[in-house]
Amino acid sequence: MLHTLKEPRRDVVPSDIKEQYIKAFNWMLLSRILEQKLASLWHASKIAGGVYLGKGQEAISTALGMILKSGDVFGPLIRDQAGRLAFGEPLIDVFRNHFGTQTAPTQGRDGNIHRGRLREGYHAMISHLGTLVSVVVGALMAHRFKGETSVIGATSIGDGGTSTGSFHEAMNMAAVEKLPLVVVISNNQYAFSTPTNRQFACQDLVDRAIGYGVEGYSMDGTDLRECLEVMGQAADRARLGHGPQLVVGNCLRLNGHAEHDDAAYVDKALFDTSLGRDCLEVAECYLQEQQWADETEIKRWKEEAKRQVEEAAAKAQDEPVADPTNDDWCPYATPRIAKAMFVQ
Repeated sequence: MLHTLKEPRRDVVPSDIKEQYIKAFNWMLLSRILEQKLASLWHASKIAGGVYLGKGQEAISTALGMILKSGDVFGPLIRDQAGRLAFGEPLIDVFRNHFGTQTAPTQGRDGNIHRGRLREGYHAMISHLGTLVSVVVGALMAHRFKGETSVIGATSIGDGGTSTGSFHEAMNMAAVEKLPLVVVISNNQYAFSTPTNRQFACQDLVDRAIGYGVEGYSMDGTDLRECLEVMGQAADRARLGHGPQLVVGNCLRLNGHAEHDDAAYVDKALFDTSLGRDCLEVAECYLQEQQWADETEIKRWKEEAKRQVEEAAAKAQDEPVADPTNDDWCPYATPRIAKAMFVQ
């Protein structure tokens, strides 16, 4: 049955919402402070390549990472640092990859977001143009072939990526096969510099769920509680065999496409709307309104997050960088196994 929700289900509230909310807030906080450090390092020429920040999308990303369990499949996107942390990515791995160290997940072969730990169900981002949806679909099919029915998969995509052939093909296959897949569309109003009114004609991207015959949800991406509730429900539906779940989180990207982009093309009026709210500030206010934390406790959390970030950055900077002249490397196999695969 088609199950399309345009409003959050406030009757579906986890019994441990306080603990869940506080945990999620701390992941958001850690991600924000981590990305501020990455931006600072990039401006100091300590990081080569691009730095892509998820400011304004941490609530969506955190909820995405938190709905998954050990053994599930996660395909994070370009602004999913918060979700990566919530899923279990070690903080130091972020710095190792950006610094190109030998100990990084990509062992120095990539300098920013194309990293993962495949054996742990944490896939490396290939492209932000729909490709990763197909990858997660493929992983879920592999689990099905093995008879593993308790696994669900989740990935995210931007509003622009939903216009690609890769997105359509993957969603269509997932729908036909009734795979336990959660796809989160972070509708941040711009595909790089292209506004949504030049990308699609439907009123709400959640309407696309109807065309695929899957269940859809639309939520306020600046409201952490709503993100936790809606995505928690979508994950539960996927685990219960109701097929793919399409979740649209509406928000605004609060920075440029990357740190080198000043976002001059963004309509400044959007910042005065509900879309332009900073989800971290909204979450902090909610914590205090509910008397779940006071200013002193939140300050302590911020200081602890900063300490962790600084400690991880310093440790990663002391590690040796990759040496391309003396390197025997294969992404998902040891050099010995990789050599045996190709020498038959």
